Amino acid sequence: MVPRGPVTVENITISNLRAVPHLAVDVADRVWRAWWKPAGFPLEHISERVRENLTGKPLPFALVAHYGSTFVGTASAIVSDLEERPHFTPWVAAVWIDPPFRRPGIGGAIVRDAAHAALATGADTVYLCALPAKRRFYEVLGWSRHEENVGHHGLDVFTFRQG
Repeated sequence: MVPRGPVTVENITISNLRAVPHLAVDVADRVWRAWWKPAGFPLEHISERVRENLTGKPLPFALVAHYGSTFVGTASAIVSDLEERPHFTPWVAAVWIDPPFRRPGIGGAIVRDAAHAALATGADTVYLCALPAKRRFYEVLGWSRHEENVGHHGLDVFTFRQG
C-alpha cells in the first residue's frame, strides 16, 4: 500500500533487517521477482538466503527502507556477488526500491548506508556490480567504476572507499 502523503528520504527509516524481521518476506519477494524468478529459481531459495541476514554474523546483512510498516526498498551487503571476481569482498547487492517510491534520494540513501555499514565490518573497499544503464546512478553516489563488461551480463564493477 502506498501512503497518502509524500514519501521522501526524510520520512523513511532505514533499518537493519534484524531489527524488522517481519519485512524479510518483502525483501525475499522483491529480490526474487527482480532477479531470480526470471532465472527459474523458486521463491523459497531466495527466502533461505534472506534468512541468512538474520544471524549475528557481520556478513551478510540486509538493510530495509520502510515508511512505518510499509516496505520501501532494500540493499544487502554480502561476501561475494560476482563469480568472476570471487576475491573481491564485501559487496553491496540486491538494491531494490519499489516503483511507487522511486524518487530522488531514497535509493541513494540505502546504497550509501549499506556501503558504510559494509566498510564498518573492517573492509577498506566495498564492491558493487550493475548493468551499464545504472552507471550514472552509482557514480553520482560516489562509486568509482573499476571494470566494465564483466561476465556474461556485461556488468560494470564499482568500488567505494572510506573518505
